[in-house]
Amino acid sequence: MGTCAATMIAAWALVDYVRRTRPKEVDVELSPPDWSITHATAQLSNAAIAVSDRAGRLVCANDHFTKAFAGLKAPPDLIVDDASRDLLVAAGRAAWRDGTAQIDAITKDDRQYSVKVARAGTADEYLLWRLAPIERLDIESRAIEMISGRIGRAMAQSGIMAVAIAEDGRIRAANAAFALRALGTDQEPITGRPFANYMRMDEKGSIFFEREGRRGLPIRLLNVPLTDDRSDGAALLLAVDEEAAKVERGMALAHVEQLLSTLPLGLALVDRDGRFLFANDAFARVLDISVEALPSYPADLVINEDKAAVLDSIRRFGSGAMTSGDIAVRLKERPDEVIALSIAGVRGLGEAAVLLGLKDNSEETKLKRQVAQQTKMESIGQLAGGVAHDFNNILTAIIGYCDLMLMRHQPGDGDYDDIQQIKNNSNRVASLTRQLLAFSRQQTLRPQILQLPDVVADVSNLLKRLLGETVRLEVHHGRALGPVRADPGQLEQVIVNLGLNARDAMDKGGVVHISTKAVSQDDVRAMGSEILPIGDYALLSVEDSGSGIPKENLAKIFEPFFTTKEVGKGTGLGLSTVYGIVKQSGGFIFAESEVGQGTRFDIYLPVHVGEAPSADTGKREFYRPKDLWGSGRILIVEDEDMVRAVAERALVRQGYVVETATDGEEALALFAEGKRYDLVVSDVVMPNMDGPTMARNLRAQFGDIRLLFMSGYAEEQLRETISLDNVSFLPKPFSVQQIAEAVHDAMAME
Repeated sequence: MGTCAATMIAAWALVDYVRRTRPKEVDVELSPPDWSITHATAQLSNAAIAVSDRAGRLVCANDHFTKAFAGLKAPPDLIVDDASRDLLVAAGRAAWRDGTAQIDAITKDDRQYSVKVARAGTADEYLLWRLAPIERLDIESRAIEMISGRIGRAMAQSGIMAVAIAEDGRIRAANAAFALRALGTDQEPITGRPFANYMRMDEKGSIFFEREGRRGLPIRLLNVPLTDDRSDGAALLLAVDEEAAKVERGMALAHVEQLLSTLPLGLALVDRDGRFLFANDAFARVLDISVEALPSYPADLVINEDKAAVLDSIRRFGSGAMTSGDIAVRLKERPDEVIALSIAGVRGLGEAAVLLGLKDNSEETKLKRQVAQQTKMESIGQLAGGVAHDFNNILTAIIGYCDLMLMRHQPGDGDYDDIQQIKNNSNRVASLTRQLLAFSRQQTLRPQILQLPDVVADVSNLLKRLLGETVRLEVHHGRALGPVRADPGQLEQVIVNLGLNARDAMDKGGVVHISTKAVSQDDVRAMGSEILPIGDYALLSVEDSGSGIPKENLAKIFEPFFTTKEVGKGTGLGLSTVYGIVKQSGGFIFAESEVGQGTRFDIYLPVHVGEAPSADTGKREFYRPKDLWGSGRILIVEDEDMVRAVAERALVRQGYVVETATDGEEALALFAEGKRYDLVVSDVVMPNMDGPTMARNLRAQFGDIRLLFMSGYAEEQLRETISLDNVSFLPKPFSVQQIAEAVHDAMAME
């Protein structure tokens, strides 16, 4: 792609140079790029190269593309499956928007392609597509090549018979030692013939060559599967005449190890006592360690509960009949992940008694882990949002009744302090529900256009006091940071939470370093991140010199209620709140940590393009209590009895005439009876008929009715869902004062 792209860019650069240097008085239509040059350059690439214009038309393609994708159409209009076409459509849109896009794999017939898309041209009027075939490693071909080559000849000289068997049981390749025993000569071709025709088994399970009859010597077979997802597919068979004194077992083992080391399967040889004799690089790669770091015993790789099963299986397969099987184990370094360990007995290889196998699926495992983690986080977020919503209804009732009781008591009364204490504790619980909503990205935010250095400066004094005397706060700001759009209060909470976590990780004191930095599109491209979209960002980093986070905990730190602190020290909601606020603000957060070296959190907030932040004049208006007395007819629609009762009593005290309904259908029935109201105060989520559906029906039948929605979910999310104009919003939980103010303001709306 590099050569093709370079030529295309050079061609378009030349066109652009001609355009800029042409005398201004001469208005000549510029010729299009010379596609013949582009096509000739694209021919040098081994990938399928195509260029499409903004109308989606194919304007240039090399021969690899036209042969692989018939029809002379540009992506995404290729003859591929629906899932691949959806990926191509999304990649094209992302490339027009961000400049580049990438797809790990699409499928065309039985072949897969990786896709890269880049915007190109002087006016970015083209898309350059590169579809590179994913060359799958053909293990079967590798085995055939080795058996037919030098390694096969060396094995034959040591008395080891090697044969590759296809999935249908036919011989694909065999060395001279096997051919000589099976046919009596190594000059006659044996490939393509059924392997079973040359073998027989007696009643004791011993295996012999059919040609040698009953006087033949028994052989032992070592079966190495060449299909990593099934045991009955293609295989490499190593046969040894265990009773033949001429076989030098040490030499045989060396040749077998040489063969196993070249296969991309995780394979290892173990003796009867369960000690490693040999392991190839693929085996160590599955375990995420080096070969030199392997312990002496395979059982030391798994958790304590699985050690006995591994040891027992090795002894059983190493001393009994030459069979094979799989056991499920959990690695000590990845206890949450279950993997399959293949165990097969071997004979005739000296001390080697057992062959162990692990599938090298590190990339697949990583992808599965990321998908599982994302699914889990989304599920927990939905659960947290639902719990917070229901709990907000209870808190609304508790806080409301406290307010009503406080109106009947004066400071100094015996019950006044107790009621006030109940209300204060309820407000503390309400802050916890806000954290749950923040994690689930359903919190009500009040975003503003602001600069990150200003937010850090506002919170620095508070943070210094919270960090204590043993922790030093350092702040450094970069230049030319773009503005971001976020809730300043929530952003301050992010900084405080990260600072407090850093303090708790430094028992003996240390340094917390906060920095801001501008990150350009080129910087993002250089990072090569698969998560961070191409764009301009303002980076906020919080780094500490603490104890660090162990690798096994790093993937869990943003989960709610996960904490490594002692019982009673923290709720485990701090980092989950940070995660929710950052994601709801359109940003991205990454954590890097090393035990003993500290931790760094990087928060990328997209630069806001639009109006600049308004200048702060320094003037502050003092709050003046509103005259909340009013008149008019109000309908409260709420399915929770306790919330409905509190809201009704609060508004009746302010002078309104109030009626209630338990759901949207009951509210519509009241209007159908001829009743009319100046304002409808409604919950959003209700059984039978929800608030937005009721509101649309009311306005369709009875005109532009004033609406005030109350809910524990985020206002921004609700406004997108409701899609109604001239609607007021009251977040739960609310006090008597707050619902009175919200109703007063809604009644004043034109």
